[in-house]
Amino acid sequence: MAEGRRYCGWSRFRWCFFVLLLIATVFFYFGDQTVPCRIPIRVQVLGKEVRLFFLLGLSSGEETEQVQEKVLQESKEHQDLLQSDFIDSYKNLTIKTMVMMEWLSSRCPSASYAMKIDSDMFLNVNTLVNMLLHAPTQKYQSGLVAQWAAVLRDPNSKWYLPNEVFPEPVYPPYALGLGYVFTLDLPRKLVEASRHVKAVYIEDVYLGLCMRHLGIRPTDPPSGNLFHVSPVAYDRCTYSRLIATTTHSITHQVNAWTDLHKPGPPC
Repeated sequence: MAEGRRYCGWSRFRWCFFVLLLIATVFFYFGDQTVPCRIPIRVQVLGKEVRLFFLLGLSSGEETEQVQEKVLQESKEHQDLLQSDFIDSYKNLTIKTMVMMEWLSSRCPSASYAMKIDSDMFLNVNTLVNMLLHAPTQKYQSGLVAQWAAVLRDPNSKWYLPNEVFPEPVYPPYALGLGYVFTLDLPRKLVEASRHVKAVYIEDVYLGLCMRHLGIRPTDPPSGNLFHVSPVAYDRCTYSRLIATTTHSITHQVNAWTDLHKPGPPC
């Protein structure tokens, strides 16, 4: 799976930094519909010892060609977009994730860690790097790890899976897709595992299934306050200590980042 033509950003980066951030983003625009939401996200990681990329599929619906032209222009300017030929939608997140893993396995042989994070997340890179300084260097994935999560059988649920697709009553442990970090020995292993594991559209669950196939268990972070699935009310001290939290908007992200990086102690 995850085969496809490469459109922009794929061939330039044969070297990598200590940490790569790969942000899952889609074709929506910020504010007046002319400024891509990726622009304020880029501001939040300037000056850090990381490399930032945005993962994209293809847009659908009206004005597809015009949107693609804007993407190509943005790629020429920033050189940080990775795109493959699948429709960018929630149901295709597993495809997007495996595209990411394929790219990492072939393009980033010297990096130590990568992090996949959703575009609606606030990320504190300093706290992330501090955690990784003490983390394992192989066979490691961490984030907000779900344990004994029940498989939802209600057809009206966003995360519905029928018995014929996945007959087990609970999922194996998996790191929630809102944001997880992993060592760069894993992508190649996960791509190989995907050839033996039946695909499901819930991308973080699917990675958990591939991890189980490999006999590797996701690792809980050293503190339970580092990753948050629900938005955390902004507090300078609190945000200085967490790694990632869901936010209400791009404005929320930028305002938190701006205040957190003002001179003076965080607490």
